Amino acid sequence: MSRGRSCSGLASILAASPTIGAQWFSKDGTAMANLNSLVIFAKVVESGSLSGAARRLGMPVSTVSRHIAEFEQALGVRLLERSTRSLTLTDLGKEVYEQAVRGVELGEAIDSVASSHLSDVSGLLRLSAPPSVSDTLLTPLVLEFQKRYPNVRFQILVTERYVEHIADGVDLVFRVGALRDSSLVARRLLAYRHRIVATPACLKRCGAIRKPQDLLEHRLLAFSHWKADCSWCFVHENGGEKQTLTFQPLFAMNDFAGLASMLLAGAGIGELPPVVRPDLVREGKLVEVMPQWRLPTYDLSLVYLGNRHISKPCRLFKEFAIEMAPVLFPDFPQ
Repeated sequence: MSRGRSCSGLASILAASPTIGAQWFSKDGTAMANLNSLVIFAKVVESGSLSGAARRLGMPVSTVSRHIAEFEQALGVRLLERSTRSLTLTDLGKEVYEQAVRGVELGEAIDSVASSHLSDVSGLLRLSAPPSVSDTLLTPLVLEFQKRYPNVRFQILVTERYVEHIADGVDLVFRVGALRDSSLVARRLLAYRHRIVATPACLKRCGAIRKPQDLLEHRLLAFSHWKADCSWCFVHENGGEKQTLTFQPLFAMNDFAGLASMLLAGAGIGELPPVVRPDLVREGKLVEVMPQWRLPTYDLSLVYLGNRHISKPCRLFKEFAIEMAPVLFPDFPQ
């Protein structure tokens, strides 16, 4: 449930406090609570911990913690008492939780009503995507979209090559980087930078790595298409200093998922985009090397023909992907 909605069920508890009311009501008295915050707050209470709620919601613990902190700040009161071992609701937190549950139920009811009117959407949607996003981004998007529109069928082409919309019969293409054709329209889904990563054990063996040239002393893994030499272009976080590292990798592969497995096995140090196995960095199984030296930022876009009629399933999926992609990846490095 990624869309914020007003929640009239909160009116009684919010109106009971002048401080809260000032934060959460507009001049005409309309409640302005964000349902996303209510959902996260309710899951934290039900799970008994931030980490438990994060697992249930499929998001980082840091994101859950930030939402709760912003929720409390917006209300101007403390809802949870935190200790090293547990979370306890304050008296006001108990009342807000009751209303949060009602708000979540209301939101689900609204979704159900809307879905019943849209379930007649049908047709075939042909998509193309590179392997790097087929598992972590494309699959969740399609599964969630089909929950809303069960009669929409999908055919998906996963390939690294440049896809021609007309020749390949594709409606929408997930593409990294700039457009080559002026007849195409791109809607950006995400912006992110690749990271140089390795396992903590590997880095312990390697010792201090402070600058790009230090990497040449270690076992390097790279994404490559049959090239003898590979290059990484770094920019320092201060934005001024740039360095290009050219090297012959110990192991090269044109598949980031395979590289992720090699990196996780401790085979060396290598490049990985955050859309590939984001759980590895999130859980500390891989850590970023030299975070002050950064690789370029890439745009991941949804591309379609601008001079061609877009079917209703195509239009709905396009807008759905634009809305949901940042929700699936809320903490991308940029």
